[in-house]
Amino acid sequence: MGRDARVNLLIGTGHFLSHFYVLCLPPLIVVWRDEFEVSYALLGLAPALMSGVTAVLQTPVGFLVDRHGARRFLVGGTLLMTLAMAAMGLATAYWQILALAVISGIGNSVIHPADYAILSGSVNKERMGRAFALHTFNGNLGFAAAPPVMAALLLAMGWRSSLLLVGGIGIPLVATILWQSRILNDQTRPAHAYTGAAISGRALLMTRPMLMFFAFFMLSSMAGAGVQSWLITVLHQVQGVALAAAASALTGYMAGATAGTLVGGYVADRITRHLTFASALTVVSAVLILGVALLRLPDAAVIGLLFASGLALGASRTPRDIMVKDAAPPGQIGKVFGFVSAGLPLGGAITPVPFGYLIDSGHPELVLIVVAALLLLSLLCAGTARAAALTAEVVPAE
Repeated sequence: MGRDARVNLLIGTGHFLSHFYVLCLPPLIVVWRDEFEVSYALLGLAPALMSGVTAVLQTPVGFLVDRHGARRFLVGGTLLMTLAMAAMGLATAYWQILALAVISGIGNSVIHPADYAILSGSVNKERMGRAFALHTFNGNLGFAAAPPVMAALLLAMGWRSSLLLVGGIGIPLVATILWQSRILNDQTRPAHAYTGAAISGRALLMTRPMLMFFAFFMLSSMAGAGVQSWLITVLHQVQGVALAAAASALTGYMAGATAGTLVGGYVADRITRHLTFASALTVVSAVLILGVALLRLPDAAVIGLLFASGLALGASRTPRDIMVKDAAPPGQIGKVFGFVSAGLPLGGAITPVPFGYLIDSGHPELVLIVVAALLLLSLLCAGTARAAALTAEVVPAE
């Protein structure tokens, strides 16, 4: 196995686990309600705390990654995350679950800044797009695998043994990362002083390009969360689509988005106009969603259009990540990716309630229209970010 392949395997497996662990908790809610005799509101705190802590800490962890190197944080974060998940299987009170969810979120916050810093320094530049695509693909696989795997494990061995098993899986990964650490190079650091007007790392994140990239990630995530949370309800209520077909449409959209990341990675290594490519695909995705929202179509056509919409949107993701990498000054990838990718969980947290309010107010037909509008609005942020990054003359101070 080649060096790049081994790097992608190590980093991708950690990213898979980080996403897998996030969606391990929802299948446990029903079991925990009987076990600990707590309300659903309190049960919802566990996944909320894990995701919230991850989102809040990604940026400060990115600063640490840039200053001290990514490998030590990748090892420590992965170990902390996996031990916290295993320890949940030993919990005797629900407050212990909440505390461990926070600890797991702390470990998870390391993944994005450390992964992108290592990929940028370890993978051949000619294959960077495919490396980023595989990173995203593995994360999506983690999301997809967690619910059915946990459901099967719950039936086979109960919740405590299930958590001990899935948590313990991460320990061999940590050992392998340590064993193979010589192939995990950190991001390239500048060999000489910067030219131009130097600014601090914090000020870098407040520049127009970084704020616009953050908004781009957040708006894209808001649109995606709207589809994931409410597509089945909207198709059933507005279009009269049978529940089974509506669920298939959501599965088709998610499968298309996952497969599209690999397509986007392959193309990103062969083009230079990443913004044009990403913008065209995002417009296609938005138009297809509008078609589903405004037209009365057979169930098979709805499923096909949503698969194509997910495929187009997924293919736009790797060019987006490449643009962020190119905009990050040398030695600053950790904090930049930590900051802009924090827009993803934030966007996912913002959207479901307002869209639910639209449905409660008797306007479910507006949900997919708003989703399409959010995707198109995100393009304005992407274009502004790219243009500002190309003309920026300031660079961060060490």
